[in-house]
Amino acid sequence: MSDTNKTPFTGTLFIFSAPSGAGKTSLVKALLECTSHIGVSVSHTTRAPRPGEENGKDYNFVSVDTFQQLITDNAFLEHAQVFDNFYGTSQQWVESELAAGRDVILEIDWQGAEQVRRLMPDAVSVFILPPSIEELANRLSGRGQDSQEIIDRRMRDAQSEMSHYGEFDYLIVNNDFDNALQELRAVVVARRHRLEAQQIRHQDTLKALLAERS
Repeated sequence: MSDTNKTPFTGTLFIFSAPSGAGKTSLVKALLECTSHIGVSVSHTTRAPRPGEENGKDYNFVSVDTFQQLITDNAFLEHAQVFDNFYGTSQQWVESELAAGRDVILEIDWQGAEQVRRLMPDAVSVFILPPSIEELANRLSGRGQDSQEIIDRRMRDAQSEMSHYGEFDYLIVNNDFDNALQELRAVVVARRHRLEAQQIRHQDTLKALLAERS
């Protein structure tokens, strides 16, 4: 069977959600370093860049007017307001990556996850929790990037966010970073080895193994 006749292999959309400070961003960065053929969707946002962030790499930083126009143009797979800023995921980019056979990670909140699941029910969702409220507060304070007012607001909203963990397929508690990373990678690897995916990926091998011998 030639490559041109093969059934196209479609990537998996992974949704990772967590309250701010749970360690999601660090886990995703480490996951990308140890896992091939997977990338992170670069969200559009109206918030200002933090120190060290690059436009087009960490986020696509846009004005509120531009963001509203993208909503009007139905350009987002999901979008939401988080605190005083807007965030959105490009639907065209995600669909093109999946069609090319690459897995895609969306780092979005539970509201965005709900929107994506309605449009793409095959998406795999993971919620990441901190081990305790005290540890969450320590991690937020330890960043040194946000004012105390913002930290206090994030803490107030954290419990509401975490109450939605039951809407996700998988739950990981980030107590020990290395263990949490192994668990996160296990979700990705297991998904890649489901029967339907393996039948497509190894169709030539399966055909040869099951061919009748004269």
